[in-house]
Amino acid sequence: MGGATLASGKKNARRQRAWLVFEDESGISQVPVVRRTWAPRGETPVLTHPFNWQRLSVAVALAFRWDGRHPRLFFQTRRGTYRTDSLIAFLRHLRRHFRRQRVILLWDGLPGHKSAAMLAHLVSQRHWLTAERLPGYAPDLNPVESIFGNVKGRELANHCGPELATLAQALRTGLGRVRRRPHLAHAFVHHAGLEW
Repeated sequence: MGGATLASGKKNARRQRAWLVFEDESGISQVPVVRRTWAPRGETPVLTHPFNWQRLSVAVALAFRWDGRHPRLFFQTRRGTYRTDSLIAFLRHLRRHFRRQRVILLWDGLPGHKSAAMLAHLVSQRHWLTAERLPGYAPDLNPVESIFGNVKGRELANHCGPELATLAQALRTGLGRVRRRPHLAHAFVHHAGLEW
């Protein structure tokens, strides 16, 4: 991986035979992400959405084995915003998938990642999990950001879901598409400027 700090993490992952897991959260709402519209000449296209729109939050983790192989994508959605207890539940979900394997978690400096409850949880999970922060000045180092951009630009573009369930289904469809195409995971890492 690029950069001195990230390169040392890569060497640690190889030495420990640990998975590298990039994690990030994002929010989507019933207000559509407008990408492109079409209408007959002279008719302005209209996208209608609810006035009192709701919010859906998603946590996504993109995992690679120490040698860059076998990418995996995990995600969890919830209504409202992610809080520390929701993030801890997501980490417990990840633990079930990485039984008896070491994990190096790479994430940003979100306040929920630095809360007292999260720090206590991370200390209790040291036998399998090491958390490292990505620099705050470079959110583009996290390939999960590219996943969000890709899904919001395709499945969620111009999507005016009348209810949160249809929005969640479109989100799951997009993340499922990324999950089924391992070459996309490698492309997102490459786009972030990181290499194996």
